[in-house]
Amino acid sequence: MNASRKLAIGAAALALTTVGGVLAMSSASAESREARQAAAVTTAWARISASGQFLGAQGITGTVNHFGNGRYNITTTSNLNGCALLGTINTNGGGDPGPGSSSILVGQVNANTLFVRTATPSAGGSPAVDSDRPFSISVVCL
Repeated sequence: MNASRKLAIGAAALALTTVGGVLAMSSASAESREARQAAAVTTAWARISASGQFLGAQGITGTVNHFGNGRYNITTTSNLNGCALLGTINTNGGGDPGPGSSSILVGQVNANTLFVRTATPSAGGSPAVDSDRPFSISVVCL
């Protein structure tokens, strides 16, 4: 089992009772709601500049491959299988780096590599929507 993942394991309590002359068995979880919610942890995160430089990170190695307009591969230090991948476009020092709307796609290339694509779909005058945008990613695993 991957050490970066945490599993919530609850103990079950069994009770045998007689209901109308029939033996019935029930179970109840001894696990608290807080323990179940604490099972999901952010195992890695990064804030990346539009040019592909780390602005801050945890659980991400120093490898960002910026290989085209709005296209990045990021290597992580943990296995991504079964994790939720989240991304958001950031600002450049408080200012919006481009006109109109923006989008981000975060996907998994293999067990330890993320693919990120950033775009400005409503950018005027350009048929291509891929554009270098600063972004943040989070990896959340159980």
